[in-house]
Amino acid sequence: MGLDRPLKVYVDGGCRPNPGRIEVAVVARGEIRFFDDLGEGGNGEAEWLALCLGLEVAQSLAVPLFDLLGDNRGVIAQASGVWPCRSALDRRYRDRFCALAKAAPPRRLRWIGRHQNLAGIALDRRR
Repeated sequence: MGLDRPLKVYVDGGCRPNPGRIEVAVVARGEIRFFDDLGEGGNGEAEWLALCLGLEVAQSLAVPLFDLLGDNRGVIAQASGVWPCRSALDRRYRDRFCALAKAAPPRRLRWIGRHQNLAGIALDRRR
């Protein structure tokens, strides 16, 4: 990958049932990483965890530029600062994300449709 092209890191989280056991998938460089021991919670919490774990995966790859892509419009907008975090849970996760991002922030956060989200497709196939 050239230095001018950012790495795309796809993230998705969910739980079965909702609320229930949280699971997250992160896809970077064609590799799928699943995270299962994340406790219980709702879909919103799962999506925030996915974004934070995706950030950590990208940072561990030590690439100069990366984008985080997810299909939860609300979490992407809140993490980007475009939408306010109205709940204490969302504020706590946004603070966690921002603290993690200080070390190596994404070039951008981008909402994509579910059918484009490689992490979401991986979670669906796993079920």
